[in-house]
Amino acid sequence: MNYGAWGIYTGSNIKAPLKNGFWKFGIANEMMRVKIKKLHDAAVVPKLASAGAACFDLCAVDADKFKPHPTDRHAAIFRTGLAFEVPEGFALMVYSRSGHGFKDAIRLSNCVGIIDSDYRGELMVSLRADGEPRANYIRTGDRIAQAMILPVPAVQFVLADELTETARGAGGFGSTGA
Repeated sequence: MNYGAWGIYTGSNIKAPLKNGFWKFGIANEMMRVKIKKLHDAAVVPKLASAGAACFDLCAVDADKFKPHPTDRHAAIFRTGLAFEVPEGFALMVYSRSGHGFKDAIRLSNCVGIIDSDYRGELMVSLRADGEPRANYIRTGDRIAQAMILPVPAVQFVLADELTETARGAGGFGSTGA
C-alpha cells in the first residue's frame, strides 16, 4: 500500500491515514508486532506501563560491566541485552527518562537515539551525569531509557532555485521571540 504524495511505506497492517498525520493500525486495539531478540539472560522484554503510555522502558544488563564513554568522563555506555527488528518504514526513538533528569541530572549522551529499521545489533544506551562523574548510579535491571516506534516518511529531495515564502522567512535563532 502507498498513500500517494505521503510516500510513506505502509505495511499491510496499516489500514488508513487519519487526519493530522496520525496512522491507524488495523482495527481498534490491534498492536504492531515487533520482533525482539534477547542477547542476555537478564534482558527485560519491554512493555507499556499503562494503557496510555507512549513509550516503553529499556533496562540495563551487566550494569557493573559498563563501558566508560571514550571521550566523556561523565558518561558511560550500558547494554540492554536486546536487539529489535524495527519494521521497514519506522524507526525506534530512544529518549531520556524524565525521572533521571529531574532527580539525578542524568540524560542520554546523544539526547535522542535513533534505531533504524535495518539495524539488528544490540541496543546500547549512553548515559551522561551532568553533575559529578559517576557510573555506579545504574544497577542491572534499572530502567535507563524509554523508547517509542514512529513512522518515518520516505523522502526525496528536490533542488529548487526558490523556496515558498513564509511569514518567518529566514529568521533563525530567537526570531520568533521565544
